[in-house]
Amino acid sequence: MLLSHLVGLYTHPTQEWERIDKQHEGISASLSHLLIVAIIPPLCAIISSVFIGWQIGVGAPIFLTMESALLMAMAMYVGLVAGVFALAYLTLWMSRTFGSKPEYTQCFEVAVYTATPLFMSALAAFYPHLWFLVCVGLGGLSLSVYLLYTGVPILMHIPKERGFIYASSVVTCGLVLLVTLLASTVLLWSAGLGPTFIH
Repeated sequence: MLLSHLVGLYTHPTQEWERIDKQHEGISASLSHLLIVAIIPPLCAIISSVFIGWQIGVGAPIFLTMESALLMAMAMYVGLVAGVFALAYLTLWMSRTFGSKPEYTQCFEVAVYTATPLFMSALAAFYPHLWFLVCVGLGGLSLSVYLLYTGVPILMHIPKERGFIYASSVVTCGLVLLVTLLASTVLLWSAGLGPTFIH
């Protein structure tokens, strides 16, 4: 069932990870979950940047044209989905170092379900004030990291102590991927593919 683990990850993460480990619904269920949840940030970005306007400081709200917002949203969607796939691959690549022999499916489940709170925090874009977005984003990031630390030992079948170091390595890889995504955005903007504002 689509998004079947969403509530459990928020309310009782350890038990939900154990349920995910027992069921192993396959990569198609995790992929369906990812493709749906990854729509939230781009969709919220379109609505907030075109219809609500971004409030930065005390100035007037900033709006984007619909064409510019759609182009950026499509690029964001591709970047988010590709980032989760890359994180899953890096998780698999590092697994041998920590005495785990997971399949790619397990690593993909870890990447997808830990990214979910971060993607869901994009709902804060309906109140697009910088301070509010930062607070909600940090909350989503904290929950994602917590899910990672609780989920890695369970899905990778390794002791918690080793799982802590493994999860810390995955967090580092996630940060590297985030910086890569941001750097790619800067390069695209400097190449003339930046946003078009409504004045």
